[in-house]
Amino acid sequence: MAASILLDYPSPERRARFELVRASVAVLPDPLQYAFGAFLDSADAMTGQELEAHFTATFDLKRKCCPYLSYYAAGDTRRRGMALVRFVEAYRAAGWEVAADELPDYLPMVLEFSALSDSPIARELLAAHRDGIEVLRSALETVHSPYAHLVEAVSLSLPAIDEATRRRYLDLVNEGPPTELVGVSFLGNLKPFTASPTKDVFV
Repeated sequence: MAASILLDYPSPERRARFELVRASVAVLPDPLQYAFGAFLDSADAMTGQELEAHFTATFDLKRKCCPYLSYYAAGDTRRRGMALVRFVEAYRAAGWEVAADELPDYLPMVLEFSALSDSPIARELLAAHRDGIEVLRSALETVHSPYAHLVEAVSLSLPAIDEATRRRYLDLVNEGPPTELVGVSFLGNLKPFTASPTKDVFV
């Protein structure tokens, strides 16, 4: 949940929660404390306007810094819509319904789902797009963005990547997300899900 809050657009309302997050992460293992603390220290050194501008310049204007997970598997292809449907199906299979304005593969939304849901589907969503998470982390490090610390914290909280994921991640780092339909594994590793009765709603 800490990563979900901090990775979202730093509006004044959201930034008002940063100190609460700082207090909350104090109980985490040292590597996670360091990662969150490094971001929060950098954010504290910026005005609200400066952090908002940095967020926009980083996540909206840099192709490899996209916060939407299916983008790394599908890129700007027509089939990305099918990947987004898989996310909606995954939420519904866990009894959740997306009612927010954001796309369902928005990383802070997936992290919120992971924090609030007791369904194993939440971890499957993250695991299925682990290569994209690693590309995002690498890209943020390359541009020296403090947001890299937050994605590092997410990576540290997940199982170590296997060799196949490492190869996909390195290919994406070198080539970027796909732009053509030929050869696109547009659904990543995310399996189909069947909806279950809805019990919670993202707002």
